[in-house]
Amino acid sequence: MTDSAITTKKSKRAIWVPLLVLITLAACATAGYSYWRMQQQPAAHVTAEAPPPAAPVFFALDTFTVNLGDADRVLYIGITLRLKDEATRARLNEYLPEVRSRLLLLFSRQDASQLASNDGKQKLVADIKSTLAQPLIAGQKGQEVTDVLYTAFILR
Repeated sequence: MTDSAITTKKSKRAIWVPLLVLITLAACATAGYSYWRMQQQPAAHVTAEAPPPAAPVFFALDTFTVNLGDADRVLYIGITLRLKDEATRARLNEYLPEVRSRLLLLFSRQDASQLASNDGKQKLVADIKSTLAQPLIAGQKGQEVTDVLYTAFILR
């Protein structure tokens, strides 16, 4: 080999080594920056999250046993009401005899064949909500029942 060929190889090697070092440093810097950004993102979301929802307010009623409007059918039903707030629970508890009376009248008007189906049970939930939404005293606002949960349901 001649001297000029040896110097050309050395000059090519001299260019490649710093170039590979720069590429490696750039890749490491990009990976480090990406890792840092991913670690910063959850902290930003934690501060922006909404506060957790309030605990649900439930009002359990004693079970009802009523004769249904049609033949010798009996309905044994237990319900728990999910309410909007604690003030509604206090109001329902204060007027509990009237609440139970309204529900007994509603249950006694039901038809056993309709209650046997799932649609009939869902309609009864809607009827319970609308019955309890009416004001307990004239001039007061009505109660907001957000959900009705069955705890017992026997149709004989």
